[in-house]
Amino acid sequence: MKIQSSDGAELMTVQSLERDGNCLLIRGKVFGAMPMNARLTPEAARAAFKLLTPRLVFFLLTLPFRRG
Repeated sequence: MKIQSSDGAELMTVQSLERDGNCLLIRGKVFGAMPMNARLTPEAARAAFKLLTPRLVFFLLTLPFRRG
């Protein structure tokens, strides 16, 4: 999975998602070169859920079925 900036430049390539205790470990490369491991804690996940609106949840559910 690739995460891009608003101008289309590649910011991060996610290579894997793994469970690490109570956290989600995101392994990938930043800017195509620097390896990085990011950790999503339960507190951060709860904070992210507070940002979701019903419209955004619907968009996220339909995102995999949209054209690129």
